[in-house]
Amino acid sequence: MAVELSNKSACIIPPCPLVTSCLTGSFSFFFPKATRSLRRWCAASNIFSLVVATCVSFVLFWRQTTTHSIQQYLWARIPKSDFCLKIGLLIDPLTLVMSILVTTVGLSVMVYSDSYMCHDQGYARFYAYLSLFVASMLGLVFSPNMIQIYVFWELVGMCSYLLIGFWFARSSAANACQKAFVTNRIGDFGLLLGLLGIYWITGSFDIYELSDRFIELTSGGIVNPIFANTIALLLFLGPIAKSAQFPLHVWLPDAMEGPTPISALIHAATMVAAGIFFLARIFDLISTLPLAMSTISWVGGVTTLSGATLALAQKDLKRGLAYSTMSQLGYMVLASGIGASQSALFHLITHAYSKALSFLGSGSVIHSMEKVVGYSPDRSQNIFFMGGLRKCMPITGITFLSGTLSLCGIPPLACFWSKDQIITESWLNSPYLGLIASGTAGLTAFYTSRIYLLTFEGDFRANQINYIEPYTSSPSEYVTHSWGRARLDLLTKRTGNNLTSVDIEREKFTEVANFATLPIFKGDRSYEGTIQYYSELNLSHPQESNFCMVLPLIILATPTLLGGLIGIDSTQKGYDLNFLLDWLISIPSFFEASKYFEKLAEVLISSIPSLSLSLIGLSISFKVYGQFDKIFDIESNEKLKREGIVNTFFIYVRDWSMSRGYIDYFYKIYFVRGVILISKLILHFDQWIIDGLINGAGALNLFGGESIRHAKSGRISQYIFGLIIGTIFTSQIFLICCS
Repeated sequence: MAVELSNKSACIIPPCPLVTSCLTGSFSFFFPKATRSLRRWCAASNIFSLVVATCVSFVLFWRQTTTHSIQQYLWARIPKSDFCLKIGLLIDPLTLVMSILVTTVGLSVMVYSDSYMCHDQGYARFYAYLSLFVASMLGLVFSPNMIQIYVFWELVGMCSYLLIGFWFARSSAANACQKAFVTNRIGDFGLLLGLLGIYWITGSFDIYELSDRFIELTSGGIVNPIFANTIALLLFLGPIAKSAQFPLHVWLPDAMEGPTPISALIHAATMVAAGIFFLARIFDLISTLPLAMSTISWVGGVTTLSGATLALAQKDLKRGLAYSTMSQLGYMVLASGIGASQSALFHLITHAYSKALSFLGSGSVIHSMEKVVGYSPDRSQNIFFMGGLRKCMPITGITFLSGTLSLCGIPPLACFWSKDQIITESWLNSPYLGLIASGTAGLTAFYTSRIYLLTFEGDFRANQINYIEPYTSSPSEYVTHSWGRARLDLLTKRTGNNLTSVDIEREKFTEVANFATLPIFKGDRSYEGTIQYYSELNLSHPQESNFCMVLPLIILATPTLLGGLIGIDSTQKGYDLNFLLDWLISIPSFFEASKYFEKLAEVLISSIPSLSLSLIGLSISFKVYGQFDKIFDIESNEKLKREGIVNTFFIYVRDWSMSRGYIDYFYKIYFVRGVILISKLILHFDQWIIDGLINGAGALNLFGGESIRHAKSGRISQYIFGLIIGTIFTSQIFLICCS
């Protein structure tokens, strides 16, 4: 009975952040002045509610390791003839593991945001959106049926729209949130069709019930295999968009326009994790369909490789991490497609903590860089303006390095164990998928270590004027403020015509740093001219972030370093229906330490091939980017010689990466312009044909009525005269025709 009461306490996990979000949002809407004065209390209440949810999640998870039970608690029913919808909670190992992931990462992001967003005018609004985002993901995780999953699925998408476009006055942020919203509508429409199809086949929305019925009907040959695979692929269309799989991945890099804490939450535990969670939830259903499974695995493989190649030459720190997320999500989808759902979810968890650590570390870097180079994201997020930050930001540098090595797949860090499982399963399933997974591991080690080396090693380059020109693209000629973009040349009008280009560049840096008279978006946040903060902008080098931003980095470094050791023993367990149950059981005891270390050595020996590729990628990256005086000769158009196969290869790789694989260009030419052309044709058809017929009929009646009105004078003599004339005219025509 105690276990039952404890499991029922799961009903307070999603409402905790939901209630505080509603209260914070309502309070800030109805009492804006009071909210501004009490905004730190609003943040504290949101953090406390998530602490409660986290504690309950850990308690239930601990009990789950001993009971291994699956329970549902249903509180309401919506009956209508033979249709009955049950609303409640589903508590199983998958639910509790995801609940811990969402609450712990969300709590770290909330604590981090208190310092990161402290000067922003939308501070309380940000926390309201953040709590709603976490509550929506928790509701999705605990949903026992497809209707609840779809409702919270849409809420997660809505929250991502609000947070990506948090600084909606910036045109780039407004466009980014609209792009994410529209792209996800494509996937959500396919998901809706799939849900309707699965209900038409099984007559149920309950997850376990519809899975059993679907397996029974498909194995018995009652359902057409083509139709069954179509339904499965329609369901998969939702995770394609939500988890940024090719070809609906285009929204993910632009999502970096939101605040950096939101980038960490989206890429670690909410938005993109929702798609992988959904695949794990319906894995029993799709695992009986070989065609659907093959399609899923190849979509994941293509996404894995394309994401890695697109990240090879990115200059924006956050965008490089975004493409890294895309590539790692491809690993998870690939694993789901080949039947390794346990490995997919294992990699989701290890990657979540590593990527949250990387993104929060990048936010710490950007936060400090803005005090040196100004408020333009094209400067503060450009890794070629950084360098040597480990010396002045040691905690951020060390924690970021741990996240980097984890993503590279270096033992004993977390992502090594999960990625090695996926690579091994890929080789067993298909040599082509194994080759893609192994090759991407080397590319991942290359571009992630490249980001670290350019950011934290070498010498600080922002104050070296010679490096400014080759890496300052046209967008960086703008500084963004709350009502649009202002050209930097307007700020330097009074510099005179007798200055050299170096003086002008230095003057631009000085003007940007001291441009404190207008409400400015400080890279990732808006300021209204806080004098105390502007006094810090005369720094020549970045400084370490404060305690509230550093503490989450230290906390997230722990699961990044040790989290992967929990799941090692699960590689021999197989993939049964409750694929997380074995993982929970496999937590080693003290008395089994020797056996556990034997297993550890066995896994390390079997992972030598994939580990070798990762080490090769690390070595190449260090060889290329470890020589900081030659970095710019490799990356710059102006200094790169175009003769030679190697140099030509570097040019094409850089152009491919910076142009996003030309996929956005392709979409703009063939889809966006096509839709606009069709819309214009429909508009003209509506204006000239539909409206033309209606307006023409109305005009004809109007002119006809006016002409008749003028002909009718009301005099009987005129009417008789007209009747006689008409009669004579008609009779004459009749006589002519008869003769």
